[in-house]
Amino acid sequence: MKSRRAWAMLLYFIFCIFLVLAGCSKPPYKADSRTADKSANNISKFLSIGMPTDMETFDIHNHNISSTEAIHINMFSYLFKRNSDLEIKPDLVESYRVVDDTTWNFKLKKGITFHNGDPLSSADVKYTLERVAKDQSLKENPNYKQIKEVKIIDDLNFLILTNGPQPALLNRLSRIGSGILPKNYIEKNGFEYFLTHPVGSGPFKFVEWVRDDHITLEAFDQFYGGRVKEWDRVVFRKLPVDLNRVNELKAGGIDIAVNLPPDMVQVISAQNDVTTLTSASNRVGLLAVRNTKGLATANPKVREAIDLAINKKALIDNALGGYGIQTRTRVTPGNFGADPSLFNTSLYNPEKAMQLLKEAGYANGLTITLSAPLGVYTKDKEVAEMVQTMLGKVGIKVNLELMDRTKLREMRSAGKNKELLLLSYGNSLFDADNALDLYRSGKAKTELDYSNKEVDDLLSAALINMNPKDRIAQYQQIQKIIANERPHIYLYNEQGLYGVKKTINFKPRTDEMIYVPEITKK
Repeated sequence: MKSRRAWAMLLYFIFCIFLVLAGCSKPPYKADSRTADKSANNISKFLSIGMPTDMETFDIHNHNISSTEAIHINMFSYLFKRNSDLEIKPDLVESYRVVDDTTWNFKLKKGITFHNGDPLSSADVKYTLERVAKDQSLKENPNYKQIKEVKIIDDLNFLILTNGPQPALLNRLSRIGSGILPKNYIEKNGFEYFLTHPVGSGPFKFVEWVRDDHITLEAFDQFYGGRVKEWDRVVFRKLPVDLNRVNELKAGGIDIAVNLPPDMVQVISAQNDVTTLTSASNRVGLLAVRNTKGLATANPKVREAIDLAINKKALIDNALGGYGIQTRTRVTPGNFGADPSLFNTSLYNPEKAMQLLKEAGYANGLTITLSAPLGVYTKDKEVAEMVQTMLGKVGIKVNLELMDRTKLREMRSAGKNKELLLLSYGNSLFDADNALDLYRSGKAKTELDYSNKEVDDLLSAALINMNPKDRIAQYQQIQKIIANERPHIYLYNEQGLYGVKKTINFKPRTDEMIYVPEITKK
């Protein structure tokens, strides 16, 4: 009898342990019924967007990734915002005036609330901008450290004081770093809580984030710009495999496919209910080149040889399907300070490349390493392999090192990249300062090991130059120096490619933002 009772107690104990372990194994995020429900009653107001990568973080100040901002822009309101024609217009701001070269006066619109019902005031602006301006550990700090202080006048009025004249201040206030955060909510709950329960004041509010799967937002009824009527919910789905995004679009699982693979354009165009759209972009594919003493790439002739050995047109035609433009600068047309003479041009000359290698002491060739992401940028693997082949033809053996986004981030943070690193940069500031700032000696040390006093002086002067004509000339001079010294070897200005249902009105933007209120049904 005792034996049976003992066995019963043992079985009960094991069952309890099983229940505990089952509970512990639940995922941190549970699918919300508002996401799963696609009944006939609400499917028409459900927008689904396929993205190649997951969102990085809800900390608007600690990332510089366009695809993450493309989601954030729907949750957080900026002081200013670019419209679909990329003109800077007031967003949270009702009016403003320049008091003097270092003082700007702003007035907020009345009646704006955060998603939790708290009013948005000057105190929130001060908290947001001073956080990013003063915390040097934040990735967006270089774009906002020009702000010295935000002085509160009253709930709606405030001053922004800058460190010297700031001709690009409105550009800075129209990008993700100026997405205003809820001061009281964060101070009450803590920033870690905010990162998992984010609150903004934009047209959509947070529902759930299932990591590496999807992010769901729903329309905010009290949005100061008026509730979005077309869509009740929007879901950003992570679909990292190009073919999966295409198949989901064709099957109706998503309405928009972002970063469409060029080789799938004809496949999609052959369908009756979907189409492809292209757009100009600020994104430039490039090779970061280490200038570190002791490496072959420290020799300017080797860097020039690498540049001249790469057939950029062939890269664009074959890897990108023709959807790109050759460039020798990262400041593309439409950005303040662009130099047209460096755009849509290339110096491809493999014979001269071999001569330069001979002059540099590498007549018998050399071996270098090219690190490249895998599945992070458009056709990154194919581009890297083509570069490897092209350099091989002039006597440069390339050891190709492919890595995922996490490994790439870790390598860059540690500054352990070798001779060449394949990257792709956008420019949400639409000003040359953002594209060229990374050539400052301090910033260029870790990844490029590059320094040029003339570049440092020109960057410092242009940053505070309130004369547009002179400022453009300064930025164009910097670009010519960089094109000649090659701390970066620019490959192509990439064009944006999207797959879209024909029932959707969607206009791709140069800044790569996906602002849902601009998307409508036909």
